[in-house]
Amino acid sequence: MLKLVTKNVGKENSHTLQVAKANGVYSRLEKAFAMSPEAIVEDVIKSNLRGLGGAGFPAGRKWSFLPKDSPKPRYLVANGDEGEPGTVKDKYVMIHDPHLLIEGIIITCYAIRSHKAFIYIRGEYDLPIERMEHAIAEAKAAGLLGERIMGRDFALDIVVHRGAGAYICGEETSLLESLEGKRGWPRLKPPFPAVEGYQRCPTVVNNVETLSYVPFVIEMGGQAFADLGCERNGGLRMYSISGRVNKPGIYELPMGTPLRQIIYEHAGGIVGGRKLKAVVPGGSSCPILTADEIDVPMDFDSLAKIGSMLGSAGIIVFDETVSIPEALLVLTRFYAHESCGQCTPCREGTAWMEKILRRILDGLGRPGDTDNLVRIAKNVLGNTICPLGDAAALPVISWVTKFRSEFEEWIKRGRPLSESPVPVAHIGERQAHSAMAAM
Repeated sequence: MLKLVTKNVGKENSHTLQVAKANGVYSRLEKAFAMSPEAIVEDVIKSNLRGLGGAGFPAGRKWSFLPKDSPKPRYLVANGDEGEPGTVKDKYVMIHDPHLLIEGIIITCYAIRSHKAFIYIRGEYDLPIERMEHAIAEAKAAGLLGERIMGRDFALDIVVHRGAGAYICGEETSLLESLEGKRGWPRLKPPFPAVEGYQRCPTVVNNVETLSYVPFVIEMGGQAFADLGCERNGGLRMYSISGRVNKPGIYELPMGTPLRQIIYEHAGGIVGGRKLKAVVPGGSSCPILTADEIDVPMDFDSLAKIGSMLGSAGIIVFDETVSIPEALLVLTRFYAHESCGQCTPCREGTAWMEKILRRILDGLGRPGDTDNLVRIAKNVLGNTICPLGDAAALPVISWVTKFRSEFEEWIKRGRPLSESPVPVAHIGERQAHSAMAAM
């Protein structure tokens, strides 16, 4: 099975420059430097490479939005914040193949005419930060960063920035505020970062995984890369899968791989042979799917057609033993805690939904609570500056709508909250690493 971004995972010392170069990293730079920046942008547009952090916006089109006549410096920011529950893919790129990310950053910066890049990494990611800083130092010493890269008239400096662990800073404008040393509050758009981003200069913000695929677009050409995936969704991507499956981990597969195939073939099916109950297909903010809805290609457009999202491709699997109301409480509590408080609908709505869910699960639910949960969520939806409000509202709407009888049963019976709520976003480190190594 073809692997691109994960092909070096499991190889001894894969994070070092020596091993990375032996496995092809930096081999695409000569070809990229022989191309014009405009040609690279056109090739990336042709590749159908999407933003793989969650939004799915075409990467090349985002690059093309940079103003061509601005006298201001241009910046690239690699988003490695990765705070979406159920998602751990970027972490493994930075741990196992940091030089691949650097190669992608170099090519992208050359294409957008940027000479300064930042890698914004989630604050709790100690090892990824250590690996990226070491890789940058190695690349500088080898003449792959700094002045006159590979003897060319192109200079680039990369800085690693440790975030403070706020989920909100995964949103690009909050990330930029944090990068500037300010409180990580979202900005109103427009202007978009491509016009006014870091220090109010033109800025491209791309996910770590997205940038790591750029060298392969250059290597095989945009059309060949696009052909690896499906219509409007080019190439491969890394699917994180956790929950009640036999082989949780990260699987790099073609865009559009059926969800059923990922669960039952790659992840080994449901633990204990139990019955599948539900699946969150793309990270905790995506509307849930029932067991009858998993015959769907895992790409942005196909999931949108059935009312969900691919997001960061963080698949969370629930079997028949999982209590949906308890799991939703864990999720809603997370979003209430992570709301920055700037927008009233999000600040008040997330806390209100958590309060109702906690009351239901404490055995004190009232008639009409399920209707109120959906009503509150719909009033949050679309009424906030950034997508955190939507991220909190969409699960409540879909979970309560599709599994309403479970919530009504809690209210009717007054059943108390169990001692151990289902951990929505936990993937054991050893399990995930072992699954990747076995790929």
